[in-house]
Amino acid sequence: MRTSSIRRTCAALAAVTSLALAVTACGGTTKSDVKKESGPAASAGEADPNAPTKKGLTVGFLPKQVNNPYFTTADKGGQKAVESLGSTFKEVGPTSATDTSGQVSYVNTLTQQQVDAIAVSAQDPGALCTALKQAMKNGVKIVTYDSDTKPDCRNVFVSQAGAEDLGRTQIQLLAEQIGYKGEIAILSAAQTATNQNLWIDYMKDELKDPKYKDVKLVKVAYGNDDAQQSFQQTQGLLQEYPKLAGIVSPTTVGIKAAAQYLSGSKYRGKVKLSGLGTPNDLRSYVKNGTVEAFELWDPAKLGELAGHASVALASGQITGKEGQTFEAGELGTYTIGKDGVVDLGKPTVFDKDNIDDFDF
Repeated sequence: MRTSSIRRTCAALAAVTSLALAVTACGGTTKSDVKKESGPAASAGEADPNAPTKKGLTVGFLPKQVNNPYFTTADKGGQKAVESLGSTFKEVGPTSATDTSGQVSYVNTLTQQQVDAIAVSAQDPGALCTALKQAMKNGVKIVTYDSDTKPDCRNVFVSQAGAEDLGRTQIQLLAEQIGYKGEIAILSAAQTATNQNLWIDYMKDELKDPKYKDVKLVKVAYGNDDAQQSFQQTQGLLQEYPKLAGIVSPTTVGIKAAAQYLSGSKYRGKVKLSGLGTPNDLRSYVKNGTVEAFELWDPAKLGELAGHASVALASGQITGKEGQTFEAGELGTYTIGKDGVVDLGKPTVFDKDNIDDFDF
């Protein structure tokens, strides 16, 4: 599939957030966790779609990592939604993207503070479950965004896009760039990141198609959503596989670090790079030929949708059951899918022809 045709099938972002992102982390299981043994957590009572939107609620946002520009942007979207609905927004979270115990502590603290809803981007699919279930027993509504937990540990998961779309199109973009021939590697985030693992599963499945018979996945490397580690992993991949034709990095931290390394090396323009990135992070690398095409969603709109879902849950307008609908302000009306999943929309492909049309 050509880049142009992929772009035509991807819905354009509804609007552009004028926020400059630096090093960012794309964490999130889209669509579902790798294994689902049950549906979303049951909520007390039935949903009343005509119930008034409650005001004066408190919604806590708990990203994987505070002071991470990706989550700062997403959470500002959440703040916009929550405050526009007459409620209070607060953001808390660990300073490390791998501090799972820290996330658990913050869930417990928010529960003790009797917030009405928690929107959390989970560092691990199961580690938060005990704390989240206790929160729900205390009447706190739970929304996961960007990175999911097990479905019975939350009410709704706000997904960036369909996991299958993201996994397959990243391979399609890279394969086109390398002429469907050669060795490729994946530069992921943490080994436990549910989004990365789910996308990688779809990448591997995509590679089973006969059209990729001459494309060989040689390694999955992990940069732990750390710029320096990701930079070093890129260097290591090229030392270990001198014939490497391309790298796909499904994390904005990883793709930016890889672009930085490739741009200053003999591999610029020779080793292709694609994955998930932000226009502001990669604009210079697109223009100097390091990156040909990549994709992403609008993180501010992801957080905004999570904010609307949180208030809708706390207002009793939805419970997380499949088929329920809720209003999300300027974003429009959304329908809850299987296992309590709400998809933001299709990813958008960025290249030299359109990258200057976006500012985030």
